[in-house]
Amino acid sequence: MTSPDSAPAAWCVIGRAPDRALGGVRGMGSMIAVVDLDDARQRIGSHHLGADELPEFVRSREAQSRPRWVFSDTPNWYPALLAAGVEIERCYDLRLTHAILMRSELVTDHGAVVAAQEWDAGPVSAPTAPEAEALFEVTERRSHIKTVPHDIESALAEFSRQSTALQTASDPGRLRLLLAAESAGGLVAAEMQAAGVPWDVAEHDRILAEELGPRPARDAKPAKMLAVAEEVRAALDDPRANLDSHVKLLHSLHAAGINVASTSKWELEQSEHPAIAPLLQYKKQSRLLTANGWHWLDEWVSEGRYRPVYVPGGVVTGRWAASGGGALQIPRQLRPALRADPGWRLVSADVAQLEPRALAAMSGDAAMAEAGRGRDLYSGLVDEGIVGTRQEAKIAVLGAMYGSTTGDSGRLVPRLRTSFPAAMGLVDSAAEVGSRGGVVSTWLGRTSPVPGVGWRRVQSAANQFDATSQDENRARRAAGDQGRFTRNFVVQGTAAEWALAWLADLRLRLSRLPAVDDRSPGTASGPVFSRRAHLVFFLHDEVIVHAPAQQAEAAAEAIREAAASAGKLLFGNAPVDFPLDLTISERAAKG
Repeated sequence: MTSPDSAPAAWCVIGRAPDRALGGVRGMGSMIAVVDLDDARQRIGSHHLGADELPEFVRSREAQSRPRWVFSDTPNWYPALLAAGVEIERCYDLRLTHAILMRSELVTDHGAVVAAQEWDAGPVSAPTAPEAEALFEVTERRSHIKTVPHDIESALAEFSRQSTALQTASDPGRLRLLLAAESAGGLVAAEMQAAGVPWDVAEHDRILAEELGPRPARDAKPAKMLAVAEEVRAALDDPRANLDSHVKLLHSLHAAGINVASTSKWELEQSEHPAIAPLLQYKKQSRLLTANGWHWLDEWVSEGRYRPVYVPGGVVTGRWAASGGGALQIPRQLRPALRADPGWRLVSADVAQLEPRALAAMSGDAAMAEAGRGRDLYSGLVDEGIVGTRQEAKIAVLGAMYGSTTGDSGRLVPRLRTSFPAAMGLVDSAAEVGSRGGVVSTWLGRTSPVPGVGWRRVQSAANQFDATSQDENRARRAAGDQGRFTRNFVVQGTAAEWALAWLADLRLRLSRLPAVDDRSPGTASGPVFSRRAHLVFFLHDEVIVHAPAQQAEAAAEAIREAAASAGKLLFGNAPVDFPLDLTISERAAKG
């Protein structure tokens, strides 16, 4: 059932073998098909394998020619290979790449790709206010990925459509780089889940007990939370106050003379009342218990490993989301629970001010690049005399990227327009395009979704002959919200591309480190990663590598070199550096 190769395969497309390809043999539907393609995407061989044969087949091909594997969806194929001890160097993830190509402005003919709706997996339109602000918050996303077809012919057809879209793109080089980085991100996500984050259960339990009290009976609240709740009720003079119901709590607050419109932290902090401090403490305890309490520990940590489910490209800007486990929302107080295995170390690194540095690079703003060269960019703005304090610098830069026009941001942002005209011109232009309902693209070609039907309806209503002032105000607000969305899209999306390039390069550098012959292997990390440094955590601008102690310095150097390489890959010789805050320790206490 296997035909010999006539030439080394450049691409190997994997999919489920259709029954007709197996001569109608009953019970053979679980067979796997692999089709070899050359660089011109022409078939040069095909193979039919049992599921148990695939790992050895892939291992052999990796040793022979290291082709690029084409997966319908990396999470459906790669975990089984990793469990069998097989690591691959490169892949092309059809689901991830489809989501980029169907919207990218660089694609000149979207017709065929867009028509293949069975491959859609992500959002296809931009949210309208107030949802737009939540777009940039990475949260848990459960079951948002549609099941994509795994039939080999379906995969080959989609690969052909995407190849055509790339060949006819206005800037195929940038798109190819983006698709390669996105697909590499899919591999990294699967590998990090397979390896898991080394997790100290006893430390986690100690932190919970310190913050909340000893572990209570199931569905009960811990003692410290109960005590704080009683403090709140006493201060409110309401022994029956329900602190877990927004509506009932608001009623109790109003009855006590605390006139707030919501129970959000920022609004409560504006009130002076003896109940406020304990209430804020209770809300913090409640968040910890709900998001990362003992139930979370039981569900997500086993055998000394925490294994979250990452979703590369889960946010429209290209940032990652999580489909389970909350990897992108680990609170600061739990970071000490990230603990290396005995004889191993955690190498942690994060980039200082990644987004403004990406803005300086993509806009070619030499003055902004110089302000951050070899130093903290915010401090650089102070040194240049643009603002008076580091806090003001941070407010000004974030205000510029997110379109804040009031308060301190409104006062400080105009100073940046004078000092950094190229950078500010880029984001201002992106905001103008968005406010008109247009789309913008990142450095490599990921394009923002078009405004939704609701947004267009609001704009249309304001243009009618009988439009009211209320209609016009609503349209202006919606246009402003969309402008703020596109303003930040180009910056956050380009920063996400840099981070993907960093991850992809770092992954390969770590894979080339030799296996360590040690008496303390990280066996819980699985057969691929038990004896060498490997990625275990990623959060926007931060990575954590788990490394044997004797490889820790080599892993640190790999992190630094990958960061420098990512900058050059995306921005060439642009005078922008991406400095790292890097530590080697047994615990990842930074957060």
